[in-house]
Amino acid sequence: MQIETTPTSISAQISTPVSAPTSFPAGTAPVKAEFLLSKNPLYVADDDAAEGTTTGDRGQRRDARDANPDSRDSRGPGKGGKMTKEQKKARQGQNKARKFGKVRDELDLCWKIANGSVCEFGDECRNTHDIASYLAAKTQDIHIPEISQFSDAPPFAPEATPLRKTHPAYPSLDLNTVCPVFAETGECRYGFKCRFLGGHIRISEESGELSLVDDEDKKARAAVTAREVNFVGPDVQKVLRSRKYPLPISDAYLRQLTLDNPELSNKPKPVPDANSVVIGEPEQDLEDVEMAALTPAPAPAPASTPPADSSVAAEAVVAPESVFVPETTSTPASAQVQTGQVEKRTGDSLPLTSRVDSPDARVRFAEKKRLHWKGKTYLAPLTTVGNLPFRRLCVDLGADITCGEMGLATSFLSGSKEEWSLVRRHPSERTFGVQVAGNKPANLVPTAEVLAKECAGNIDFVDVNCGCPIDLVFKQGSGSALLDTVGKLGKILIGMNKTLGEIPVTVKLRTGVKDGKNTAHKTMPRLAAEWNVGCMTLHGRTRQQRYTRLADWDYIKQCVDAVRAREQDEDLPPIPIFGGGDCFSSHDYWTNVEKTGVDGVMIARGALIKPWIFAEVKEHREWDISARERLGLIRNYAEYGLNHFGSDTTGVNATRRYLCEALSFQYRYVPIGILEHLPGRINDRAPAFRGRSDLETLLASPDSNDWVKISEMFLGPAPERWSFLPKHKSNAYGSEEGQG
Repeated sequence: MQIETTPTSISAQISTPVSAPTSFPAGTAPVKAEFLLSKNPLYVADDDAAEGTTTGDRGQRRDARDANPDSRDSRGPGKGGKMTKEQKKARQGQNKARKFGKVRDELDLCWKIANGSVCEFGDECRNTHDIASYLAAKTQDIHIPEISQFSDAPPFAPEATPLRKTHPAYPSLDLNTVCPVFAETGECRYGFKCRFLGGHIRISEESGELSLVDDEDKKARAAVTAREVNFVGPDVQKVLRSRKYPLPISDAYLRQLTLDNPELSNKPKPVPDANSVVIGEPEQDLEDVEMAALTPAPAPAPASTPPADSSVAAEAVVAPESVFVPETTSTPASAQVQTGQVEKRTGDSLPLTSRVDSPDARVRFAEKKRLHWKGKTYLAPLTTVGNLPFRRLCVDLGADITCGEMGLATSFLSGSKEEWSLVRRHPSERTFGVQVAGNKPANLVPTAEVLAKECAGNIDFVDVNCGCPIDLVFKQGSGSALLDTVGKLGKILIGMNKTLGEIPVTVKLRTGVKDGKNTAHKTMPRLAAEWNVGCMTLHGRTRQQRYTRLADWDYIKQCVDAVRAREQDEDLPPIPIFGGGDCFSSHDYWTNVEKTGVDGVMIARGALIKPWIFAEVKEHREWDISARERLGLIRNYAEYGLNHFGSDTTGVNATRRYLCEALSFQYRYVPIGILEHLPGRINDRAPAFRGRSDLETLLASPDSNDWVKISEMFLGPAPERWSFLPKHKSNAYGSEEGQG
């Protein structure tokens, strides 16, 4: 469903800010008196304290120190109804050890039978093969109403019964429902397990036999427009876990690096004893591994390739003097054995044979693709919420460049299924990149080589994270810790450029590590001139600042000027430079572009709170979006989530979980139509207010239970054993123990 973005009745022009009423505390959003319930600001979610891990899924095993999911002080309020200092502290920060297990059907149908195939396990299969019994026990089909059927007053969603057409023999089937997966792709890979089964099932009037429906024309179109790419299958993950994935270019570069830096090889390595405690994820020690010269067959190529981005064009650049070329391309015996194994498994050894001499055949620096991103909108890589469905929504609203969630190099190399899921790309993402975090050439360079091989043709750039402030990442020497080890960063970037071929390397960084000690003005001029970086993005805060205080756009301008000065002195082609920090409106965006000379602004928190900010930027206006329009975007997100996570019971509740994650940011939006003056500011705290309708008030609720209620409008009732524990403790209400 496309949301209209025509101007509303409220002027979207930026007015000259006037002083907020003196009764408003500092930093409070100036809500008009007729909508105000209290002048005291509500508690604002602490993004710093809540960022104790990376994504919610992967973070479970990284920071589980707080065994109690709700560690708030259970004592009553202090004198005068106010919370004590201890109680306030307990309400801040992150709910640690959040667990979101899979929710399955009570009676689980075999996947093979669900898709009309034959199960090789027969009667010994642990799941049922009786479709009739499964449908009898199955929860009723979900029916997603059209936005026009919703109202602005409770209960908001239309009555479900008149919309349904129940089959007399199978009460769980709703023959009027529409399956989002089938509607987009012409088939539903979840078969009889789909929670929208009535939308793609045929029932014989004579025999009552059930059969699944396909739409061949839609399937052909979907191969180009709807098929996700960058699937790295279990075979490749298994080879990575066993440390047998051949990395000839990385191996050669790392060995040359050791020869050029003898102190690296002489450094004693720790030897664990019986009392040693080893923490962290498995990591390949590539300096001690004998590498073969062949690569395993990549996962089957998708039926289509996303449209080529006209903003990326090949253009010659000055190549650094030191370009290492391996001396030999002979095929080791181990590679021959592996070729035979892969040929036996896939029936095709040609792709492997063609890569025997891959170290010599790589693309040189001079053949790197140039990135022409000036004037383009850029959605920042965002943990947890920045998943594929959210990126699709932002693309609909005007985002030109998207990047997957930050992935850890060590997890990529250890074959983590969760990490490799982060590289998935939807064809609508016109320019797409993968962001990686690591702490040394030995993990980032090989990761780049695997990405180049397994995602060939389907990623436009690889971004190196030099800005993540999270303690766990920083203490391992990754993220913003690389800002203090510029020499190592240079070696990482040179090695990644070698292994990635024509795919550009980009860098996202902060102004520095410690307050008052900015370093970006020294580092950034070297990134392109010495290490061939294709784009750089600067967040205008130090690592120590996290999200406190305003971003320093004056310093961003200083860094841009330093880069442009070196480009002019050395006659280098200009590369795109993006800034970032506190962008929450079209006014913020274009003011900072004009003020600093950046080519664009990478938008992060602003997009989390109001994804339609990209439409505002493109149209140079502030959009007073209605509650009904916002609900339409939520509906779109739900459908995109079902297409990505699945339309079976497990997929529906995974979509529900991530929809609630998105709503945990979107509730913070204060409608500009109820503000005293524009533009709204991202760091202003909202006072207690009512919306212009009951629906708008509901969308502003900080109660996580209300987010679950909103999800039920599109995903049906949440299972009894499912509940949502928000990342921010301040949003947790009611019982939070039963994480399904």
